[in-house]
Amino acid sequence: MERFKDKVAVVTGGAQGIGEAIAKRLADEGAAIGIFDIQSEKAQEVVDDITSQGGKAAVFTADITMVKDVRQAVVSAENKFGKIDILINNAGWSRLVPFMDMTDELCDQLIAVNLKGLIIVTKAVVGGMINRNYGRIVNIASDAGRVGATNETVYSACKGGVIAITKTLAQELARYNVLVNCVAPGIVETPLLASTTETDSNRSAAFMKRIPVRRRGKPEEIAAAVAFLASEDASYITGQTLSVSGGLTMI
Repeated sequence: MERFKDKVAVVTGGAQGIGEAIAKRLADEGAAIGIFDIQSEKAQEVVDDITSQGGKAAVFTADITMVKDVRQAVVSAENKFGKIDILINNAGWSRLVPFMDMTDELCDQLIAVNLKGLIIVTKAVVGGMINRNYGRIVNIASDAGRVGATNETVYSACKGGVIAITKTLAQELARYNVLVNCVAPGIVETPLLASTTETDSNRSAAFMKRIPVRRRGKPEEIAAAVAFLASEDASYITGQTLSVSGGLTMI
């Protein structure tokens, strides 16, 4: 099935984890893929995997927290593929630190990557969508943004902001046929999860007991939800947040 035939999708943070799974899923369904990531070598490996299967993909090296980087990447992607139909704001990062131990520097880094970067990329891409009267934006938040997460105060705040941005942009952009939705993953097997649970195995075990399906999610399961929201199967859905968490949250 090629739900995305003749469509071009940009995936931020597509070099690994959930972003990699999203890039491959959309490519499998016919989309040309632009990966925005600072990890050029890893991103190129994903591109090579996609092209080896007959798909179209390219890396556009960019630090999403830098306006100049992002604008150049958007221009390069549009020059190569002609347009950007779908934007997946996936790039994110966290570190487990109690709120009172958090440094100003770490706070600024978390906000820059998880919130400001999304704003920068969206602003750079959405103008073209408005001009073409078509666009699909799927933001990757987290259930931490809906219910909070111990030792991830700023990260949770950023992801709550992602959900709020999703709702607001959905209202502003619907008139241009640009639909904006959000996927909120729960506990998913990713390099980010591995980096956080290495120092807090008790936290991971406690979460497992709270997940009704009794397992972590897989990146491919998040990608399936993203593909739905980015497709015409979701043409009457905007401003929504879909938790993909095995029942960890039910709100």
